[in-house]
Amino acid sequence: CKTASARKVTAVIPFFPYSRQPDAPFKRSGAPLIRPPPMTPKTIPTTPANELVDNPFVNTMDVGQQIMLGVQRHATQQQQRQAGDGYKQWVARSGTLIADLLTCAGADHIITMDLHDPQFQGFFDCPVDNLSSLPLMGKYIYRHIPHYSEAVIVSPDAGGAKRATSIAEKLHMDFALIHKERRRPDKPQNHDLMLVGDVRDKVCILIDDIADTSFTITKAAKLLHEHGATKIYALITHAILSGDAVDRIQKSYLDHVIVSDSVPQEQHLAKCNKFKILPVASLLAEAIRRIHFGESVSTLFDPQYELS
Repeated sequence: CKTASARKVTAVIPFFPYSRQPDAPFKRSGAPLIRPPPMTPKTIPTTPANELVDNPFVNTMDVGQQIMLGVQRHATQQQQRQAGDGYKQWVARSGTLIADLLTCAGADHIITMDLHDPQFQGFFDCPVDNLSSLPLMGKYIYRHIPHYSEAVIVSPDAGGAKRATSIAEKLHMDFALIHKERRRPDKPQNHDLMLVGDVRDKVCILIDDIADTSFTITKAAKLLHEHGATKIYALITHAILSGDAVDRIQKSYLDHVIVSDSVPQEQHLAKCNKFKILPVASLLAEAIRRIHFGESVSTLFDPQYELS
């Protein structure tokens, strides 16, 4: 577009790739860590002396082993600088790369939806509009779930509590939260799920932004079933559903799974009869129209916004 003399280029990316990873690694306690120090002449891996390389009588394998030992010594020194348990020294920052690729290619404006980490917007030097899918979810609940006012909005984890409470407040519904209590700090995969709220003999609606392996959403549905929920819905913005996620959902206690079309869902629909599509075209189209005519898009970030 830029080579064709386009005045402005707006990239519309409903599901932004690599947006789940923050800029810097974090400890399990949640405190950000310092960046690794840059290389200095003293920390650069050593190489064999010139006389060893030029000597034809020296085995080339010995030269290679010396180089590898130098690299391993450098890696060991870097790892010894770690700031405590849980530090991830070697982490690729793919989000920064994607942002740089788009801006260098000529993108002047980015439109996306429900970034997993809102801080991802800071990677860009151009405006980024992070739209919210909550108005679409609220409209679906209002129109398609019978007796929705008697249902309970449930967040499958503490990180999505703000998202779920926004819908609950808009529709004047009850709210429940599933909390992960980690018993072993050294084994984050081992945790107990705790339900905060009453769901007995009620319809539950799980709200989440991303479903990849679907472990979180299916375990949450199992917990709600054990606490007496009569029917369980799940509303998900970005349904990646990698690996055995679709089969896991098919065998779970979820009755209906409503996902947006920010990710192609044709194959998932063919494998599981629980899926229903929530189109996001109207939200993106309204954002494109407002940007084109120079209107404000701030109201589209509001979960209370009503789409016609």
